Amino acid sequence: MHALVVSDLHIDATHAAIGRQFVAFLDGEARAADALYILGDLFETWIGDDDRDPHRQEVIAALKRLSASGVELYVMAGNRDFLYGRDFETATGATVLTDPTLVTRYGRTVLVTHGDALCTDDAPYQRLRAMVRDPEWQRVFLRLPRATREALAEAARTGSKQHTAQQSQMLMDVNPDAVTAVFRAADVDTILHGHTHRPGLHDLRIDGRPRRRIVTGDWTHDGSVVVWDTDGLRLESRPRA
Repeated sequence: MHALVVSDLHIDATHAAIGRQFVAFLDGEARAADALYILGDLFETWIGDDDRDPHRQEVIAALKRLSASGVELYVMAGNRDFLYGRDFETATGATVLTDPTLVTRYGRTVLVTHGDALCTDDAPYQRLRAMVRDPEWQRVFLRLPRATREALAEAARTGSKQHTAQQSQMLMDVNPDAVTAVFRAADVDTILHGHTHRPGLHDLRIDGRPRRRIVTGDWTHDGSVVVWDTDGLRLESRPRA
């Protein structure tokens, strides 16, 4: 009995090797799990459920095979792919999770989140995040022709890379006060997130209580997987062949 957690694959044509590794993971190791959680940025972009990129469609087909095999599948939106809708859920067999969400398994409750909302020092990004997560903004965007949305997504991707390059590493990481506030509000001992591409285990003591923040890694070079079972949560690497 175990669940698997991943994030930040950023799959598209420029990340074909990641897509191939992840499809093999879905058709192999993930079949033995009770559930798979994907905590955001599965895709580099997602312009809406009419997205027809062949690399992303190959992954969607593999996700459907996984869910059809009986593995529970949960997907959370990230800062790159926040426009999942009902057609995506139907095509993959996934349940799209609200960010954040409390998950209870194997006698332990964990708060799962993409992680970008914790990076509060990056004020320009937080303003952008608030805008694009607004339901009315999304409704307007999704009414645009697909070609227009693709062009806008590519421009946003370029702008995001430029913004990231201009920010200090500190600004791009989580804010400690924001982390503390979430631990207190959620009343949990464990937060699990991605987004920062800095895999690690961070042990804290808040209000006299031991807490742990677990960060999943991206898949740029190797796979990064959290294995969650009755013994707890372990951060592991999956080398790319």
